[in-house]
Amino acid sequence: MGVRLQHASLPRPPGTAAVARQFYGEVLGLEEVLPPAVLKPLEVIWYRLDRATELHLFVEEPAGQDHSGRHFCLAVDDLEELRARLEAAGVTVASDIPIPGRPRFFVRDPFGNLIELTTIEADDWRLQGK
Repeated sequence: MGVRLQHASLPRPPGTAAVARQFYGEVLGLEEVLPPAVLKPLEVIWYRLDRATELHLFVEEPAGQDHSGRHFCLAVDDLEELRARLEAAGVTVASDIPIPGRPRFFVRDPFGNLIELTTIEADDWRLQGK
């Protein structure tokens, strides 16, 4: 059986569509796509990450600041260019334990959701335990 991640869904507070589009569309550079028409009343915003993977931002009342390590990770082609773009936009970038062959850092979106950003430089499965 083949398994792949089709989408991840993240909450955003009501009335934040413009902020979401600015961060995910303009700063991160993700491609927004129209969700199915039946979902229009939900004010969901969809982004295409690649041919088969999507990110969905749904409306939900905030439940307090999330300080957990729960996150999703985006692999990008030019990690340092994205870091510079995020910092120029005033986004706090945090480093973590380095992984050989997989440079990375973390950011929080405007709604507190944690995002890991990385680039895959080497076959990281071969590097396990080293």
